[in-house]
Amino acid sequence: MTKKPFRFAAQVYRANTGQEWRDVAHKVEDMGYSALHVSDHYIGPGPALDPTGHRPVTMAPITSMAVAAEVTDTLKVGCRMFCTSYHEPVVLAKEAATLAMFAPDRIEIGLGAGWLGSEYDAMGIDFPSAGLRVDRLEETVELITQYLAGDEIKVDGTFVKAHSFAPLPVPEITPPIMIGGGARRVLTLAGRTADIVSINFNNRSGVLGSDSVLTSTVEETHKKLGWVRDGAGDRVDGIELETGAYFVAIEGQTDVTEEALIERTGFSRDELRAFPHALVGSVDDICEQLEQRREEFGFSYFTIGDRAYEQFAPIVERMTGK
Repeated sequence: MTKKPFRFAAQVYRANTGQEWRDVAHKVEDMGYSALHVSDHYIGPGPALDPTGHRPVTMAPITSMAVAAEVTDTLKVGCRMFCTSYHEPVVLAKEAATLAMFAPDRIEIGLGAGWLGSEYDAMGIDFPSAGLRVDRLEETVELITQYLAGDEIKVDGTFVKAHSFAPLPVPEITPPIMIGGGARRVLTLAGRTADIVSINFNNRSGVLGSDSVLTSTVEETHKKLGWVRDGAGDRVDGIELETGAYFVAIEGQTDVTEEALIERTGFSRDELRAFPHALVGSVDDICEQLEQRREEFGFSYFTIGDRAYEQFAPIVERMTGK
């Protein structure tokens, strides 16, 4: 895969007021981040969410994306990822196209199959097998691709049956589609159809924990990239590879320390520094790790969570020249 320029996104899960969210969007843009990502989760703290390891998310994605795009000038805005089980496909396509019409060249459409089983149960939504969830994702990607291209809608799948109409609106600039996941079929689909591929944990257990980490080692990440290449064929050099830095410890800057992450993960220091979803050490160390990840894996697009994005800003500045 051809090396691409570094890009960075901040993913923010919480804002308690509209003004706080507007301030976050301004801050992320001013810090030089390329993008601001929201999340597509709905339930708050309680017996359904607490055991999963996932943090509560205060904001619904479409509305918060629209506000962030409106109050910024150059920042790209996306959802990492829309769970295709939670959205009627034509409705999601029209919402995304409308955002792209209002904010040309500033919307990224992230799509995933869904994984947090207890959230489905808490919301009263069926949680089918992984294979069926990926079927729905694949059919949704087909629909959204047709919609954004302005083609007559013709999808006759198991989950998506839409036909006999032309899409409106059709944005002047087609937004990129990002597909994320950690399993073979999703990543092969992503390689075949996505503009941006997000290499993520395989959250097959339905919770964030040790199994997620074991599916994301250096060896497993190379396997995932192989699946992307299998799907991509000769379009592989046009794909941008994104990943989330879930373990960030900047020496002297973050509340989380490298020692705490070693204790939490059970990794040795060398193993933690090699882990594809960790960025730890001094600013110089992390800049070297970013260069190494791009060289070894092809990652050029990194998402930093809201617990560290402010402290990470000097690294963004150094790696992007902004």
